[in-house]
Amino acid sequence: MVDYELLKKIVEAPGVTGYEFMGVRDIIIEAFKDYVDEVKVDKLGNVIAHKKGDGPKVMLAGHMDQIGLMVTHIEKNGFLRVAPIGGIDPRTLIAQRFKVWVDKGKFIYGVGGSVPPHIQKPEERKKAPDWDQIFIDVGAESKEEAEEMGVKIGTIITWDGRLEKLGNHRFVSIAFDDRIAVYTLVETARQLKETNADIYFVATVQEEVGLRGARTSAFGIEPDYGFAIDVTIAADVPGTPEHKQVTQLGKGTAIKIMDRSVICHPTIVKWMEEIAKKYEIPYQWDILLGGGTDAGAIHLNKAGVPTGAISVPSRYIHSNAEVVDERDVDASVKLMVKILEHIHELEI
Repeated sequence: MVDYELLKKIVEAPGVTGYEFMGVRDIIIEAFKDYVDEVKVDKLGNVIAHKKGDGPKVMLAGHMDQIGLMVTHIEKNGFLRVAPIGGIDPRTLIAQRFKVWVDKGKFIYGVGGSVPPHIQKPEERKKAPDWDQIFIDVGAESKEEAEEMGVKIGTIITWDGRLEKLGNHRFVSIAFDDRIAVYTLVETARQLKETNADIYFVATVQEEVGLRGARTSAFGIEPDYGFAIDVTIAADVPGTPEHKQVTQLGKGTAIKIMDRSVICHPTIVKWMEEIAKKYEIPYQWDILLGGGTDAGAIHLNKAGVPTGAISVPSRYIHSNAEVVDERDVDASVKLMVKILEHIHELEI
């Protein structure tokens, strides 16, 4: 079962790409410290939790950054103009509540606004708003008032999202991409008992803008094998043909075959499937044509790293209401634990 309180801390802490130090990084360090031999933060901000061993060197990566907004301009009447950090559909911003982080641990509330449809022309209502039409309303009546509230150019903004239970087995939250994977890494470290592997659990930074943290941390670690953990699309919703659903909630962890950033090593993919079958871990396949993961950076490190990946199916990715199934999370942890217990048997 999912540790609800730990998961809540991880997903609700602020940590927009490049600003992971604003909250989530400290929580991750605290979560890892009892299950590894050493925890450090590298120069780019990646959290590297090292569980020492004399076997193969294995790097596990899940990114801790979340998508968000940055203030680019403050209007004379106090409204904030913003730019996306990471892939954000502007349609997901309208009439949503936001936290405007005026300092570490300190925020004010904002609301996503645009021109109301009631006063738009008929042809305008048919178009999705673009970034020139989006603003954040923090209740200020002037630029000076907004600045007095702590807002400045470069201020970071997140959705005002929180973790809630949804039905019997599911959760809805902000930032499951990719905090659910960070949680999976921590649980893997906690549950892992017997392995000779030299393991580096890495909560990476700046994945959403180009897998940057995975690239630098892999260069420093020089792993023999790499595994990325991330979410993948679960488009198992009305109107989506079965062949386009990618994965389904509640059907188990997803073993990645390929995405836009990586073709996972076929030997590792087959070996992961064999382990899942041996230990009766429910699994499904992940072929994601429209996105990438930290595996894309790890497998290209130096002379190349044989790399696999585990995905947690998630609905409504890159919104403030992403949905995952705890059974898929549990299956992902179990598979990752067994991979590490048997990594000495892998031959490539």
